[in-house]
Parts: sequence; structure tokens; C-alpha cells
Amino acid sequence: MTTTECVVVKIGTSSVTTESGAVDHRVLQAVARDVAALRSSGVACVVVTSGAITAGWAEVGAGARRPTDAVTLQAVSAVGQPLLMDAWRSAFAAVGVSVGQVLLAPLDFSHRAQYLHARRTVAALLDLGVVPVVNENDAVADEEIRFGDNDRLAALVANLVGASELVLLTDTPGLLTADPRLDPTATLIEEVEAIDRDLENVAGQSRSGVGSGGMASKLAAARIATWSGVAAIIAPARVEAPLVSAHERRAGAGTYFHPREDRLGARKAWIAFAVAPEGRVHLNEGAVAALVGSGRSLLRVGVTSVEGTFLAGDVIDVLGPNGSLVARGISRADADDFEEGPNVIVHRDDLVVLLSA
Repeated sequence: MTTTECVVVKIGTSSVTTESGAVDHRVLQAVARDVAALRSSGVACVVVTSGAITAGWAEVGAGARRPTDAVTLQAVSAVGQPLLMDAWRSAFAAVGVSVGQVLLAPLDFSHRAQYLHARRTVAALLDLGVVPVVNENDAVADEEIRFGDNDRLAALVANLVGASELVLLTDTPGLLTADPRLDPTATLIEEVEAIDRDLENVAGQSRSGVGSGGMASKLAAARIATWSGVAAIIAPARVEAPLVSAHERRAGAGTYFHPREDRLGARKAWIAFAVAPEGRVHLNEGAVAALVGSGRSLLRVGVTSVEGTFLAGDVIDVLGPNGSLVARGISRADADDFEEGPNVIVHRDDLVVLLSA
């Protein structure tokens, strides 16, 4: 990429669409203006958008209740995606910027070769001066292998392109001290050094009912980003200059999450967050101490039990005696012949310790 700084901005369904489900062109236009402003200062931008299903149902649903079955939702997405993309094209055309559609599926991240191909494609668009507009390929995504929400997708895209910042624009002012529906005294948390259990308890659920995420998913996305060395900001979408305000960290413009100083490299971030684990192994206390305290490889002698049907080369979760997630890594053994496999089950170069995540 020709620029040294890149910002990924994600806009949620409740911000992209109106109460009736139609595309909210004012929000898209505000984001487009901000992207153009950042580009003029040398900052590349990638847009991750939600809203295809909601926009599609507004087009064909005729006021009926929104469907819940996967097949109909996929069909509705196929209707909404071109509507959404045309709206983004119009918004950016008004500021003299071209856009390119990038539809991604989980398999684009789980397979390393496909992951690198996706990265090259997005980089090529940026080098051409085109703003990539990314969405999950809802029309063909199977329920069991989808991202689940575009917050996680946006965090993975931020890692994919080596972004410096992830901005999650939503229908709240940011992360609040409590659910404002239940506690009117809730206030904005403006800065977060590290995400811990207490902060996770603060995160509430989606208020809109039209998105698949919520504050919990945004906090999870912020964790992925910050562990990858990317700053994250949860900020309101329906304000003047929403992206620029968040990027410049103006007072009250959302919650800023500091990136970890000991950031994961691109490959380890891919292992930790982009690939769905195929199985799990449980460890004894000694093995946990060796991994966490000494940075050792995972040896077969420390494994107490195995779950799943994974193969050598698959990513697996590594759990402690109490079932808590300790690490994630690439197994060197098949689950079926675990006892006869190599002594080193996961080499430390293929292991990411996540105990404090």
C-alpha cells in the first residue's frame, strides 16, 4: 500500500438504515465526506458496512414481519446488497471518490492462502485510490460458518490490512458505565487501557433489534484489534463528522481503546482470531504454567484430555483444568492418534497465549 496509515471504519445496521429499514443516505454521506477528508491528509480508509438484509427486507417485505430462517435471510441479502452498494457509490461519488465492493466469507480468513489473497486484493484497491467497501457475503454464507456480526469482520479486516485504527460507528455514544435503559446516570467511558472482566460485564446488548451485534460484540472486536496492535474506537454514527471526530479523539467522541504494546504479529493474530478452532485439549496446571509463565511449547505429557476430530495443521483451543481458555495454536497431531503423535503438540511458534485476553 502506498500510504503509511490506514483506518478501518465499520457502520452498523442501525446506523446505516432508517427506522423503516431503508438506507439512511445522510449517514453514508457524512462518512463519505470524512473518508475523503482523511484521504486528503494521507490516511487510507476501508469501509465495513452492515445493513444488506435490513435494506433488502425494506424493499421486498411490504411491511411484513422480518423473517428469521437462514435461506430467506440470504435471499433478502441478495436484494439488499446492490441497494446498499449503490447508496455507498452515490455517497462517495459526491466527494469524487471511487469505491469497490469486497464480499468476504469466513473461509477467506481461515485458509492462509485465501487470507493472503484477500489482503492483496484490498491493498490493490487502495493503491488504485479506490475505497474498499467490505461486507460479509450473506447471500451464500452458511449459518454455521459465518462471522456472526460485522464487528468481528471489521476487526479481522483491520488486522488483514495492517490498519492503525478501527472505528466502530454505532447508535450509542460509545461504551457507557451501565445500560442507559436501566440506569439514567450512565456515563461515557472515554478511554480504556485494557479490556478485563469488569469491562465485559458493563457491555450491554443491541438496543435496535435490527443488528446482529451489540456492545458485547463491539468489545470483542476491540479486543481483537488491540491485541493486533490496532487502536479501537466505539463512536456515535449520527453526529457531525463522525469518523473525523473519532479519529481526532475529540472530547466525547466515543470510547478509545489503546492498542497493546506487545502486539501480535500478523501470523499469530491470524491463528488467534481469524481461524475457527476445530477441537480442544485440556491441560494440567504444570502445562499451563509452562505455557504462560515460561513461553514453552505444548507437550503431550501436559494434556489431560482431547475433544473434537481435528487433524494435524488445524487450529485448536488450549484449555486449563477449570475449562478456561489459555491459548490457541496449530496442532501437530491428529485427535484420533494423539497418544501416538509427536511429543510437541503445539510448537511455541504456532501458539498464542490468550489467558489475559
